[in-house]
Amino acid sequence: MQPVAAAAMPAAFRTLLDHASHMTVAMERHHGGPVTLQVVQVASGAADGRGYAREILLARDDGMVVQYGIVRLDLSAVDAATAAAIRAAEVPLGRLLIEAGLLRDVHNVRLLEVTPGVALCQLFGREGCRPTFGRVAEISLAGRPAIELFEVAAPPADR
Repeated sequence: MQPVAAAAMPAAFRTLLDHASHMTVAMERHHGGPVTLQVVQVASGAADGRGYAREILLARDDGMVVQYGIVRLDLSAVDAATAAAIRAAEVPLGRLLIEAGLLRDVHNVRLLEVTPGVALCQLFGREGCRPTFGRVAEISLAGRPAIELFEVAAPPADR
């Protein structure tokens, strides 16, 4: 994994990743419909239950995985209902935050070129895969730092 300039990325990946919006919205726009959430693993960090992290996949309705991600967030930055919905892990985080009407600011976006290893290729549903692109970013909710993200777009399918 290494930093990459937006100008060095293929146009499709640049559109998917080089923005200050939620990846859920970008993926839905790119793939022409809603994406579903698949949780790979969950970890609660803080003893007080506020820290929460999960490893996820977003997939199209046909099951094709389109994104891998890791999110770490401070649940005290959201109301109890939103925190419960996040823990329920049924709806992508971006969609939940939008539907909750939370004032959010996606910032510190840094673009990456990613060479997936065997485990990530398997999560993408492939035996092997080509290099792809991703990003790290932060989200503030109502002006308060609350979320850290690592997001990787699925690599192009081998032909």
